[in-house]
Amino acid sequence: MIISILNVDKEFGIGKKNGLLFSLPLDMKFFRETTKGHTVAMGENTLLSFPGGKPLKNRINIVLSQDPTHNYEGVINVHDFDEFLRIIRNASKDDDVYIIGGASIYRQTLEYVDKVLLTKVNAIGGAEVFFPNIDKDKNFECVDKGKPIKDGDIEIRFTTYINHGKKDIL
Repeated sequence: MIISILNVDKEFGIGKKNGLLFSLPLDMKFFRETTKGHTVAMGENTLLSFPGGKPLKNRINIVLSQDPTHNYEGVINVHDFDEFLRIIRNASKDDDVYIIGGASIYRQTLEYVDKVLLTKVNAIGGAEVFFPNIDKDKNFECVDKGKPIKDGDIEIRFTTYINHGKKDIL
């Protein structure tokens, strides 16, 4: 399966200044436990936003950079979006592949994902970048609305969406 995993605020905001909007320990734990041992696919800025710009441990990291001179240690470096999609498709035959950002990667891969694991944050984070509002997309069905829980002092819900309009990667 190909799965997008992220959190959004009430306005479907996902980030600002190449960082997250909120510090959410429970959401981070969910992300770690869900993606551990699997493949993660991301854009270059997402990789650079990690501590030391290092890939996530215990995962296969696929990184798309538009600059062919940018190559990073410990990742599968890709410099063409179509090739990025092909590598994701091939990896998803044997394992779940998680799309982990950033905004452009989420938007460009959305039509190809089977599922979206969306942590909904009951707050507004002053975002600069946004995820498409899949509540208004007829192809996406929320199959699990989650229960509200407190993550620090912020209410969140772990939700799951299925993409009924998924397109195959050629």
